[in-house]
Amino acid sequence: MGIPNRSTLMKAHALLAAFILPVAIMFFVTGALYTWGIKGGYETTTHELHLKKPIQDDVVSLAELVKNELKRQDIEVPSGQAKIKRIGSSFRLEWTGSNMDIILEPTSQPLMAQLEIKNTSWHRQFVQLHKAKGGTPFKVYSVVFATALLLLLISGFIMAWQMPKLRKLTLVSVFFGLVVFFIMVIFS
Repeated sequence: MGIPNRSTLMKAHALLAAFILPVAIMFFVTGALYTWGIKGGYETTTHELHLKKPIQDDVVSLAELVKNELKRQDIEVPSGQAKIKRIGSSFRLEWTGSNMDIILEPTSQPLMAQLEIKNTSWHRQFVQLHKAKGGTPFKVYSVVFATALLLLLISGFIMAWQMPKLRKLTLVSVFFGLVVFFIMVIFS
């Protein structure tokens, strides 16, 4: 199978670009703003959980405790994965998703735990998706986006290479891009 002709390549390039434009804008805006510390916010509620026995740093049992409490409050669980975060000699359960973050931690009273439910703002939800905190469907969509973006770059390179007047400029651009990339990596 050879390289498609220029007309076919241009159509595929244009249609692929149009298809991924919405998600590209989301990644561009959230990434650019995040770089400058603009991450979106949360609306946080805190709840005290009365326990029958002290909580242990076991992710399965803590996640089950959170699931039961969220079910009691008629709230869906976050889309991400629960994990234990250790802080010195203490610990807490962190469960992040695109719509909310959950933090469950022990208190000074052994039979009481504190549950924080942090609902994301609309901007923070997009940031969470950018950070791969969404569910499987969005993660698959992100892989499709990344693949499509790579195909756009490759097809753009091929189209430029196919034009004799642009070949030298294309090689210079690739070389300059590599040099700038390595300089940025070294000095970052």
